[in-house]
Amino acid sequence: MYKNFIISDPAIMLGKPVIKGTRITVELILEKFASGETVEQIIESHPIAETAA
Repeated sequence: MYKNFIISDPAIMLGKPVIKGTRITVELILEKFASGETVEQIIESHPIAETAA
């Protein structure tokens, strides 16, 4: 299921996993969750994440 939303391409962000259609790394999203941000706050900070998912 996640393969519909997460891709890894050496030409994008040095091959780090990103949200498909963006340059938002999975690492960034996980760091934001770890710091206590909510899904709503992340989407507000990165509105393209909502449309990509």
